[in-house]
This record gives sequence, structure tokens and C-alpha cells, in this order.
Amino acid sequence: MAELSPFHLAFPVHDIAMAREFWGGVMGCPEGRSAEQWVDFDFYGHQIVTHLVPGCDKRDEASNPVDGHGVPVPHFGIVLTMPEWQELADRLKAAGTRFVIEPYIRFKGQPGEQATMFFRDPSGNAIEMKAFADRSKLFATD
Repeated sequence: MAELSPFHLAFPVHDIAMAREFWGGVMGCPEGRSAEQWVDFDFYGHQIVTHLVPGCDKRDEASNPVDGHGVPVPHFGIVLTMPEWQELADRLKAAGTRFVIEPYIRFKGQPGEQATMFFRDPSGNAIEMKAFADRSKLFATD
């Protein structure tokens, strides 16, 4: 796989202190630049930016059925290695994170078999963290 360029994603949060606690503390993302209204985080080499938008935690929850679960839409995340994924799942459980979809293996025995989990940050942003035993199968169709 070719070297990937870092992506940039900006999203709303209703409380900057809670965003710092969750993204910096629970998720373990190092903090970058910041101002009173926003904070940059290093999300596994990618730049995510939390922007203060009061009231943004009051949003409709749309979902799409995948593998028998209601997957929240929109959502974002990253593909980790299996050990990184398991360590994060353990850390999130220890922090008392409420999962939208508990950590599990999806599409067992199929080309897209993957570990996945869905949860929301304190502002309600949906996150999916996943891992493939064989990352070369990331875009496999059969």
C-alpha cells in the first residue's frame, strides 16, 4: 500500500474541556495547536480538530443496518493493528465508555473480516475504530 497522506477532519463539540479529556485522555491523542474555540489532536498521524459549537450534542441519530447492527451515520475512525485495537477497546471499557456497538469481529470468515467498535465522544460524534487481521483486505470484495 502506498504511503497515505494525513487526513484533516474538523467536527463540533459542545465543551472544549470535555473534548480535551476524551480525545487527549481517554483516546490518548496528543494535543497540537489550540485556541479558546478549537483544539487540534494527533489522531494516529492524522489531524482532527474539535471546534466549540454550543448545543451540538443535540442531534438526530441516523443509522444504517450492517451485519445486524444499526451503524451510526455519519461516523469516522481509523484502521488500527489488532493489538492497537484491543488495547484501545480495553482502555475505553476501563474508562466506562458507553458503546453504540460493543467491540466484536464482523464478517467472520469473509474477505472483509474485521474487528470493530462504535462509540460516541461526549458531544455525540460517532466514532468507529476497526482493525483487520490482514490489512491488505481493507478493500477486498471477495
